Amino acid sequence: MSRQQILDAIRKNKPASVAAPASFQYLPSAEDLVPEFIGSLERVGGAVIGLKDRNPIAATVQEQYLHMTRIADFVNHSRNSNQALLHDAAGIEVAVLEGRLGVAENGAIWLQESDCISRALPFITQHLVLVLEKSKIVNTMHTACAQIDTTREGFGVFIAGPSKTADIEQSLVIGAHGAKSLLVLLIG
Repeated sequence: MSRQQILDAIRKNKPASVAAPASFQYLPSAEDLVPEFIGSLERVGGAVIGLKDRNPIAATVQEQYLHMTRIADFVNHSRNSNQALLHDAAGIEVAVLEGRLGVAENGAIWLQESDCISRALPFITQHLVLVLEKSKIVNTMHTACAQIDTTREGFGVFIAGPSKTADIEQSLVIGAHGAKSLLVLLIG
């Protein structure tokens, strides 16, 4: 059979075009967004602590990471107060950053470059703490992506849970490509 005959046979037996399906819309009610977000995040290895307001953030971080001394808190402190830590970013044990948007369906949190302080910081720290307002949780990645302005800054990332891989000999390794743990402080 010639090449042309094969191509003609394919064209002849090609199925009719159909319209793309409407995107799947996972739409929990507004009161179900937070429990869905927490469940999704916990399923991927993250942890959540709910706080009524922002006042106890620093104390909660200290309480959770008692034996850690190199904590870079960019939510309660300015970039300047953590400048010395940033010069040796690989030595940062805990980084506390502000999340922009949370996604209920998968527990992902959007950070953009200005939130990360340094592009490497969310990945090089040993433990990552993200602060997120409950009011900033949306239902799906479709909804989240529609709200993100990717032209505003040069870098952005969704983070869901601690870093993990199971590529090597089918063994789960936590912290292989990033933080060993993710704690979300949910405000509101």
